[in-house]
Amino acid sequence: MGKAGDPGHNFSFDIPLPQSLIANPQSLLLYSFVAIVCILEMTFQFTEAIVTLATFHLETLVGFYTQFLSIKPTTYMPNVYAEFQIASLKLGIFQPRQTDFSEFENSAKSKMSLCLEVSDLESAIAHLTALGYPPPAAIITASHGREIYAYDPDGNRIILHQLK
Repeated sequence: MGKAGDPGHNFSFDIPLPQSLIANPQSLLLYSFVAIVCILEMTFQFTEAIVTLATFHLETLVGFYTQFLSIKPTTYMPNVYAEFQIASLKLGIFQPRQTDFSEFENSAKSKMSLCLEVSDLESAIAHLTALGYPPPAAIITASHGREIYAYDPDGNRIILHQLK
């Protein structure tokens, strides 16, 4: 039996190969490709998820989310970046560098939403309304419970939902 891997490459694996694979270059190539894909799939890991919002009005949005979530940012760099820890999710808000403005300034409405499950939908609506951002429509009954759409000062969609 031969061994796959070549010390001249950045990766190697020590897997015994049948002689039939070693003798057939096409089979060996296919086997090697599948092995590499498996290795890549095994090595892709992430440690956490962060949702970020780009804004040209960082201080306004940070103020809104500080009041809306009733928490201060865990990370804050004025005019650059703020991050809020919301349960197991991090919400980052950043101001794009001036060289990247065109990437963000003409964006159509996003299909992304910040969805928050709440225990009392009416209280959450009252809180948003008191901040000056009342939901524009009535409560919707969805398959998972009741929900409402609202928008932050930059027009990013916030979905508040209460389970049945």
